[in-house]
Amino acid sequence: MPRTRGRAPAGGRADALSQELIVSAAIALLDERGERGLTFRLLAEQLNTGTGALYWHVSNKGELVVLAADQVLGHALAGDPQREENPRAALHALAIAVFDALDRHRWAAPHVNAPPMLVNALRLLDRIGTLVARTGLPAERHFVAATAVSFYITGVSAKIIAPRIPLDAPASRDAYLAQTAERWERLDPADYPFLAHAAKDLRDHDDRDQFITGLDMLLDGLNTTADPRSST
Repeated sequence: MPRTRGRAPAGGRADALSQELIVSAAIALLDERGERGLTFRLLAEQLNTGTGALYWHVSNKGELVVLAADQVLGHALAGDPQREENPRAALHALAIAVFDALDRHRWAAPHVNAPPMLVNALRLLDRIGTLVARTGLPAERHFVAATAVSFYITGVSAKIIAPRIPLDAPASRDAYLAQTAERWERLDPADYPFLAHAAKDLRDHDDRDQFITGLDMLLDGLNTTADPRSST
């Protein structure tokens, strides 16, 4: 997010700082304390400066968290899985790289959004679109397919990694899944034939495997659309 600067803050050290340095320090605090635990006071202490100097580079906490999430996304893109010759394999590698990066920084997942606004989010969509164009899909379908893949990678990652859990739910993931599975088990199979029998899978499923399963289905469908002969 571009920042319009005014006068340098009195007593601050704006010249000794940079937005990149502030964002990197914020990531460390977010990893340690979560989004609620990040404050400009703590960040200023970590950087040995005043809070006024921070506001010279970042408008507010909301902007800082979004910039931090975009930097996490940039780390995921650094491996450049686009070098894979097979575009499907490259898309697969790219998606997993993003998922794993967000899983390591779980606070970031809800803030990496599509359509993108920041530099690394733009790079992600551009890389996806470049790979989709190499699949053989008709050119008029590139935008729709690329944005669909982008929404899957960012949206499903956020849904799996950082789901919206009710305030009265157990704190841990395992406890929450166990509680939900118990409720599913009490459902009448006549009314909920799938859920009543899927409770055990909900309790024991692996998040990463869930993400990859859906990803494979999406990319297989992309290949089928690009080459209808593959479905015959």
